[in-house]
Amino acid sequence: MRAVVLRPPFDGKWSAGDPFDHAARLAAGANADQIRRDVEGRRTLRFELDDCGYYLKWQKGIGWGRIVGEVLRGRRPVLGAGDEWRAIEACHALGVPTMNALAYGERGSGWAYRESFLVTEAIEPAIDLDSYTREWAQNPPAPALKHALIRAVADIASTMHRNGLNHRDFYLCHFLLRTKPEPTPGELRLAIIDLHRVQIRKAPPPRWRDKDLAALYFSALKIGLTTRDRLRFIRTYFRQPLRIVLRDEASTLAYLQRESIRLAERFERKFAHRPDLQR
Repeated sequence: MRAVVLRPPFDGKWSAGDPFDHAARLAAGANADQIRRDVEGRRTLRFELDDCGYYLKWQKGIGWGRIVGEVLRGRRPVLGAGDEWRAIEACHALGVPTMNALAYGERGSGWAYRESFLVTEAIEPAIDLDSYTREWAQNPPAPALKHALIRAVADIASTMHRNGLNHRDFYLCHFLLRTKPEPTPGELRLAIIDLHRVQIRKAPPPRWRDKDLAALYFSALKIGLTTRDRLRFIRTYFRQPLRIVLRDEASTLAYLQRESIRLAERFERKFAHRPDLQR
């Protein structure tokens, strides 16, 4: 297979020569300050072109060992950039705020050694919601701002799930909030990122929907949300009067509470030696 899509400015910058060579040179020449992730044949880095910031995800095969390991864990392996490209396109079609993808390429017939790249426009300046909410328990934000953020996150989750998209890494750290202009209740510019594991169906099975919601619940356990805040989220997410949600979704809500606690306990065991990760 071979697929290439180039949008401005890369349709002009990378049209001379092979786009895969351009992407590979960027990946190979990146310095430590540029690299954001480098693991198992996949490198993510930030670079600039004509004074604008971009991110490149470059992958040259994950190998059969990683594929078998993912399958044995019941996970669908990410073989290349095509999944994220399609997820970004699907989000834009639904009006879900996310990254702008400007260049994509994928080649190779084998699963294990497929070469691919994806270039997205940097969302800057911005802060992820995990960092933005880190001090909320000690220093609560203005109620109107908190409520607006809860509704915005719930609306993104609801729109994705109602239209067949589940994220599979649905944590607060994967929501970016633009910080210029300063966020206000009337102007929040939020975006969901890291879509490479997104699954797209007519409708996600309840299992995968609930896994997303439990991950989100877990990541918000220690930010000082009240019972009213949680009710505000579920009313927005389910798009039903609260009395109906509490009646019809009681088993789902109970599962989310149990699963979020289980995830928190597992996190504590795994990262007990990392005080920088404790909240």
